[in-house]
Amino acid sequence: MDVVSDAISTVRIGRPSSQRVRVNGTWCTRLDAYDGAGFHVVLEGSCWLLADGGGAPLSLEAGDAVLLPYGTGHVIADRPAGAREVERAVPFGEWDGVHAAANVRGQVVGVGAGDGAVVEMLCGKYRLDRSRVHPLLAELPQVVHLPSRVGARPELRSAIDLLGRELGEQRPGAGIAVTGLLDLLLVYMIRSWVAEGGTGTWPAVLGDPVASAALRALHADPAAPWSNERLAAQAGVSRPTLARRFTSLVGRPPMAYLTWWRLNLAAAALREGEDPLATVARRVGYGSPYALSHAFSREFGTTPGRYRAQARPEAGPETVAGEPGPGVGARAGAEAGAGAGVGS
Repeated sequence: MDVVSDAISTVRIGRPSSQRVRVNGTWCTRLDAYDGAGFHVVLEGSCWLLADGGGAPLSLEAGDAVLLPYGTGHVIADRPAGAREVERAVPFGEWDGVHAAANVRGQVVGVGAGDGAVVEMLCGKYRLDRSRVHPLLAELPQVVHLPSRVGARPELRSAIDLLGRELGEQRPGAGIAVTGLLDLLLVYMIRSWVAEGGTGTWPAVLGDPVASAALRALHADPAAPWSNERLAAQAGVSRPTLARRFTSLVGRPPMAYLTWWRLNLAAAALREGEDPLATVARRVGYGSPYALSHAFSREFGTTPGRYRAQARPEAGPETVAGEPGPGVGARAGAEAGAGAGVGS
């Protein structure tokens, strides 16, 4: 795995959703704030997007993609929306309900006023757990606009074309195909932002040969018995050089980042899977469930069992198979350093 893939996989939950929307004439619709990320891709025509919180309306042309990584509420319309239009914007969900009878091949057909130009879009959203967001994703701007350019982002263009076709034609197997294509779309949009010089620290981190080599190694095998010496050798530099470059760019020393990342992987495993704590501990590089439980409680302020129960209330009692019970605090403290590879 790489940093971008891992950053996405640890926060994405559930299944993404999307719709193909076709509308004409004069129209304005509102999409409320969402606990996840939203996106729009313009397939035909042009429209305008106005995000909540101020800022100038954003012009979207055919082929443009836009990602709202924090689920910011916004309005999209056939023209720059003023205060009156924003106030009167039709909720997006009502388009779906009011015009359900007009759906064609899974499309939501919005009816605007008049006979203006047709606009066709892909609109969708991803569910995300924002409690432990990787700093790469935390640096994304409120709106990521990826304008269409001839010859640019061929993989993004391919994913958009395939997704539009699957949503428009509803062919056999579309349920699986659409989910996979939506995952690809999210990766390609974030990758494009990173590759094209997005503002913030992490595009620079991933562009630095030393820091990026160390991160690739840690993410490829987080359970390995890493040390600063071994990681420096992997990156092809001295230990002091690794420590200086990595810490200055990433914001924490290599082994501190590794510990933080292992615990985030553990949290994702507890949230999404049924493996006992001992299995999770081995997978993320801790020598025992006691060592993982101690480190996890220190980082998250709760035990792994309570974390799993709170993340998935349907899971039942607040226990995890193999989780240390009452009276093991001293033992857990003694083994807190038992996670392989967290030494200096």
